[in-house]
Amino acid sequence: MSKLLKQTKGDQVIWGVVLILSFISLLAVYSSTGSLAYRMEKNASYYLIKQLMVLVLGVLIIYWVHKINYTKFAGVAIVLYLLSLPLLFYTLFFGTKLNEGSRWIRLPLINLTFQTSDLAKLALFMFLARMLSVKQNSIKDFKKGFMPVLIPVLLTCALIAPANLSTALMLGFTCCILFFIGRVQVKHIMLLAVAGIIGVVLLFTVSKLTGFGRASTWEQRIEDFAGKKKESANNVKSLAAEAKQQGTYQVMQAKIAIANGGLTGRGPGNSLQRNFLPHPYSDFIYSIIIEEYGLVGGAIIIMLYLLFLWRSILIFRRCPYAFGAFLAVGLSITLVFQAMLNMAVNVHLVPVTGLTLPMVSMGGSSIWFTSIAIGIVLSVSKYVDEMEGKKKSVAAKNKDIASETGEVEDDEEVEEENDEEEAIKEKVVINKKIAGIA
Repeated sequence: MSKLLKQTKGDQVIWGVVLILSFISLLAVYSSTGSLAYRMEKNASYYLIKQLMVLVLGVLIIYWVHKINYTKFAGVAIVLYLLSLPLLFYTLFFGTKLNEGSRWIRLPLINLTFQTSDLAKLALFMFLARMLSVKQNSIKDFKKGFMPVLIPVLLTCALIAPANLSTALMLGFTCCILFFIGRVQVKHIMLLAVAGIIGVVLLFTVSKLTGFGRASTWEQRIEDFAGKKKESANNVKSLAAEAKQQGTYQVMQAKIAIANGGLTGRGPGNSLQRNFLPHPYSDFIYSIIIEEYGLVGGAIIIMLYLLFLWRSILIFRRCPYAFGAFLAVGLSITLVFQAMLNMAVNVHLVPVTGLTLPMVSMGGSSIWFTSIAIGIVLSVSKYVDEMEGKKKSVAAKNKDIASETGEVEDDEEVEEENDEEEAIKEKVVINKKIAGIA
């Protein structure tokens, strides 16, 4: 165990956040799956053990990925992105359907289902990080710089939107943030936002006219969020049935759970609304956490995700090379933004979506893809730490030599020149690795 800890590199705060979120996930999933285990005729600890195995494998994935030099992901990004497009297309027309949306595909040999949009998110941000780093010299130019990084975003979002509009909108918004960080002109970003709004309107119109897509679901969710009431029900029983059918039922139960939690909560395992919420272990797990641990527990969850984002921004600022910097900040922003959207749904700040709480909600492939993203962020952090460690060791050696010879000033100048030469050489090598694949 001590050898394993010594080999664990990267930002130790991010490692701590991952482990704390995993522990919270075990507590919340075990508490919220009692009714599910009863309905499925499973043992009460069945889903706890399953989630534990998923999280253990997720942590191992983080460890394996963070050992890889992040520059190798420049080539992997192309393969993953080209693979994600046909998978999204296949999922849209032939995938497993749930709630009028086709989001999953089943792998034939191992009988495992996974949501292809999870792979697409990871592939898109890896590919964008590579493209933005390659196009930095021409990124201000619309045709030469902006269009090559815009087209992949439009293709991915267009294939995801018909079945999972919330994920597509989240991807588009996060890509706009990454474009802004990548020095894309603001007018081009605004143009993309306008194009996105027009695309959503067209998608809704086509879905409404043809019946293909989820226009009725989107319309109903917006109406429910706005508080529109139907007048067809004549009694309490029909109102309750209608609310359950419309989707307001789960929001109402989430509000009750939050109200029951108060400041300090009802205590671990004492949730009442877990027996009434349709998905207390996935989409609405945050409301169960607040019910059991109160507003204090909910605030701690928010602080953990913000701490993860802050540490990733520090990695972005420390990384001297564009690809690593964009890779770390892009993957971390999309992860944290998804978490914030999930929590906003639970407290009814935005309409209901199908987004889970990363590393906390019960899942399988979604946790593993999130683990890959965290591992990549830690890989960049490990590289930055190693590079800074080399500079410190060289500086220490030069100081020792300077103290012996008495030529401190000259050695300091030589040290700065050597550092600059090494940085230039290393930057050339990395840019060749990335541009050579372009």
